[in-house]
Amino acid sequence: MITAGFILIVLLFSLISRRLERTLVTAPILFTAAGLLICLLPPQLTTLELERTVLLHIAELGLVMLLFTDAAHINLQVLKGNYNLPVRLLSAGMLLTILLGSVFALVVIDGLSVWEAGILAAILAPTDAGLGQAIVNSSRVPLRVRQSLSVEAGVNDGLSVPFLMFFIALAVGTTEGTGVVLPRFFKEQLAYGTFVGLGIGLGGGWLLGLAQRRNWMAAERQTLALVTLPLLCVVVSEAVEASMLIAAYVGGLAVQVGFAPAGKRATEFAEDWGQLLNFFVFFLFGLFVGRVWTNFSPSLVLYAVLSLTVVRMVPVALALAGTGLSRWTVLFMGWFGPRGLASIVLGLVYLEGQANLPGESTIRLAVMATVLLSIFAHGLSALPAIGLYVSRLAFLNSMAAEFQASEEKATG
Repeated sequence: MITAGFILIVLLFSLISRRLERTLVTAPILFTAAGLLICLLPPQLTTLELERTVLLHIAELGLVMLLFTDAAHINLQVLKGNYNLPVRLLSAGMLLTILLGSVFALVVIDGLSVWEAGILAAILAPTDAGLGQAIVNSSRVPLRVRQSLSVEAGVNDGLSVPFLMFFIALAVGTTEGTGVVLPRFFKEQLAYGTFVGLGIGLGGGWLLGLAQRRNWMAAERQTLALVTLPLLCVVVSEAVEASMLIAAYVGGLAVQVGFAPAGKRATEFAEDWGQLLNFFVFFLFGLFVGRVWTNFSPSLVLYAVLSLTVVRMVPVALALAGTGLSRWTVLFMGWFGPRGLASIVLGLVYLEGQANLPGESTIRLAVMATVLLSIFAHGLSALPAIGLYVSRLAFLNSMAAEFQASEEKATG
């Protein structure tokens, strides 16, 4: 019943997708809401045969593909320049977000340790441009602004992974001994994951580039060949107990060295099959939230609101200080830091690690509450916010920082 329901919703979404582009209903809203509504059906019709482990594997695969794709289409020149907006958001902005998110978790939510608060903050640190797709696709929003938000979302999911694993290692180390856990974390997760990603990315990129130059490979098979690389990252990482997420991200960066069209081909996959995988994750997310939403306490809801507002907006404002951007632009960029697919999967990665920390249930519910609120709040506010923001931009002169030629390019 559940599988059939998802298939029918995909068909319905495809049939009316152009119409939906002119409404406030985004794909994540539609699929999450569908999952929530299915929970209202009689229990005998909604028995969920997929256990958490299966959901984890599906969601992990989605994030692996997302990390590889995001990394593959990043032009490394985007990380240069002192006044580069994405650099500010990804350095000072992200660090302050994790710090502030940890502090609020300790203050608002009872029972979390310092390291558990860090775990929650790291899970909710990455943003998801897909939840505000109308923003990054709107020609009414200045190119520099939407490009910065897009690049930030394309990079910060990969940057969040080491922070999450580091906090997990510290939390586990309080019971097993930090001197044992931390060295293992740096060796197995970070070092091995980086080496796996470099090996597969550089080697696979060289082979793809060679096949392209020698005209051995049909153009329509380039995307298929490229998709095998993140899958190899998963298989090899499992074999050597490395982080598949770090391996996928590093692999996506490295593949560009030998295969220049990597970004274009990866994006083609992400726009088709990758989207289907992401929709399935949001659908299952709605199903699971529908079963536990009654456990959302006032403190968890308050933390979700703070996470999407103060925890996001204050670091963005501080990171963008001195850039000359108007307060309306800073407010606009601060609000559109939605939490979505990356946070869902990072939360599952934490649970799959079976650290058995006292605050595990609280962290799980806090992530669910925050992502659920973000899916609807950011999706429904995207078009109205664009209209309001553009009306404020009309009062700026043509030399304003928002309209300056952008140096940030998300793709190569």
